[in-house]
Amino acid sequence: MFCREEIFSYPRITALAFGFPCNDFSLVGKRKGVNGQYGKLYKAGIEALNQMNPVWFIAENVGGIHSSDEGKAFELILKEMRSAGRHGYNLTAHLYRFEEYGIPQYRHRFIVVGIRKDKHLHFKVPAPTHGPEKIPYVSVQAALSKIPKDAANSELTRQNPRVVERLLFTPPGQNAWFLDELLRMPPPERQEIIRNLPWYEDELAGLTDEEICRRIDNARLRCTKARMSHIYRRLQPHLPSYTITGSGGGGTHVYHWKEHRCLTNRERARIQTFPDDFIFYGSKEQIRKQIGMAVPPQGAKIIFEAVLKTFARIDYPSVEANYSIPD
Repeated sequence: MFCREEIFSYPRITALAFGFPCNDFSLVGKRKGVNGQYGKLYKAGIEALNQMNPVWFIAENVGGIHSSDEGKAFELILKEMRSAGRHGYNLTAHLYRFEEYGIPQYRHRFIVVGIRKDKHLHFKVPAPTHGPEKIPYVSVQAALSKIPKDAANSELTRQNPRVVERLLFTPPGQNAWFLDELLRMPPPERQEIIRNLPWYEDELAGLTDEEICRRIDNARLRCTKARMSHIYRRLQPHLPSYTITGSGGGGTHVYHWKEHRCLTNRERARIQTFPDDFIFYGSKEQIRKQIGMAVPPQGAKIIFEAVLKTFARIDYPSVEANYSIPD
């Protein structure tokens, strides 16, 4: 997995931040947990804790990890984290809904914060700041405003004409499967939806219902399996984005609410809260994966600042962790 001798050669560290592959824990995967191809890679983090004995650590994984293998996988991982190192760790595990912290994206991730037991401190989850009766969620339209024209990683993806045609009949917030629903609707209901499309006057006015149905039928996906909700799904401008991912085919690239295209990597990076001067390197697809697999920097900042306040014994607004760690 890695070289223990190499770890021994590292200088002593105060903190460790790590994530481990989510493939075997994600809700869209096969969910084999720790028995999957990548499920045991969390042990690299445990080994680092054992060898380096940092004062504190942060570990991250997908929201579905708590239910993988009926919850047994996460319980095992937490047990090993708690007993790691020379002193063991006090753990706080919480499913963060990052839209509740000002991130323009519905992104839910488990974050585990561990503080070495000899420090006699317990981390408290910082209180959400956005949502009902709080600061309004940050919309994707606000997040993507005023991107500099010369910002790096702003290359457009050439869209297949059939994809453009598919998006032409997809309202904001809907996905590729909505075209099947359109065809099943009574003509008056279908025509009402078409007339309300933001681009109707420019691109669809004057078409008969028969012509519209023919074009929808030619553009729709003919798929009976893996009908995931985010396939060719348009954003809703007044809401946060759905989750930015780093894997999957073209239909998962996140699609603009009005323009008939997927987002650029810079737009994806904006939704993930990377600053515009942060430059990604590699092919366009490699960069998409880098962005989609990242923890939103602004979300990470909130958690890291709370850890530092914990050590400084500075109080801050907090809530109870939503995951109870078994004894």
